Amino acid sequence: MEESTVYIRMRQKVQVVLHQPVTLGTAAQIVASSAAAKKLQDLIVHQVKPADKHLVVLDVMKVVKQIQDVLPNCDIQTVGPAQTILEIQFKKKKMAPVYFVLVWLLLFIGSALAIMNFHEDVSMQVVHQKIYFMITGSYNNQPLLLQIPYSFGLGLGMVLFFNHVFKKRLNEEPSPLEVEMFKYQQDLDQYVVIHENKETEKKIHGD
Repeated sequence: MEESTVYIRMRQKVQVVLHQPVTLGTAAQIVASSAAAKKLQDLIVHQVKPADKHLVVLDVMKVVKQIQDVLPNCDIQTVGPAQTILEIQFKKKKMAPVYFVLVWLLLFIGSALAIMNFHEDVSMQVVHQKIYFMITGSYNNQPLLLQIPYSFGLGLGMVLFFNHVFKKRLNEEPSPLEVEMFKYQQDLDQYVVIHENKETEKKIHGD
């Protein structure tokens, strides 16, 4: 006789730590009767070990088999993603102040050179000189009246573009950089899933 119907939705990605027993409640969303849900919440579906390295792909078929071992007569319905990526978090080493300063200088000098080279390519100084001449009727080799506000505006524009002032977000809308990073992370997760599935197939077939 059928015990109940269990609905499982695998989470896209879960952060875990080394030696952590990953429960089904951590790796997936569960909808079932209260008795079945209580059994499944604490069901250990994976034990994180050093051999896992940084990423582990937990397949829904493995989870279904483990659920059947606990509730052999239940009807299991899967919804959403077929895998959960377990991202193993290691203790972060604090960056030494000297390395922080070196990285800061590298980024500062690199971005400054990129901005200067761009303005040189588009002849921005010549443009400012022409605009100054059009407004005042006189020629000025260094039209600071335009260049100084332009410099402040350039910095303000970068702040608005990245939507951050230090750690504070200006509004809830994601910045273009965050959107691109999100797309990159999605592609990376998809690659990890496909690559892991190929490795699993090779082990099964003994290649």
